[in-house]
Amino acid sequence: MLKDVKRIHSCKLGVNVVSNSSFIKLVKASATSQVTLQDVKSKLQHYIDMTTKTGKQLDWGYSEAAFPYSIAEKPEGKDQWFYLKGKDQKLYKYIVFGVGSETVPNEEGNEEQYFIQVVLPEGATHGDKGKANEFCKYLAKEYKAELHLFNGRIMYYYPRKP
Repeated sequence: MLKDVKRIHSCKLGVNVVSNSSFIKLVKASATSQVTLQDVKSKLQHYIDMTTKTGKQLDWGYSEAAFPYSIAEKPEGKDQWFYLKGKDQKLYKYIVFGVGSETVPNEEGNEEQYFIQVVLPEGATHGDKGKANEFCKYLAKEYKAELHLFNGRIMYYYPRKP
């Protein structure tokens, strides 16, 4: 439920987590109807692998610039959320990822809709926001999902009916 993902706000990252959130919602036309935390981690790992290969082709450390984080998990967030911790704390601090579901009405009644929530904790840098937007767009494209950005705008990455 949506209430379960709001627990992300109580995580103990050493910063206040009064934050901005972006949502990647899986709709009927999405590539999949459900998502787990492990799925999100594997998509991010694929992103790291892609940027590493690009860096090798360019003979440059592109992966460090494209993904300046390490993936970390706290015991209290196991199977609920994980976070990216910036390698250079002056430029990048934290981005939190969580998954959940909510009940939405449709023609036949109600259905469960899964989503990925991306949270920028208080104290996040402009670099964090830029990278979070980039990762959200990547994940939304991979899942063919509906992306609700931090600024409230919506981007559609799934095929829409004409």
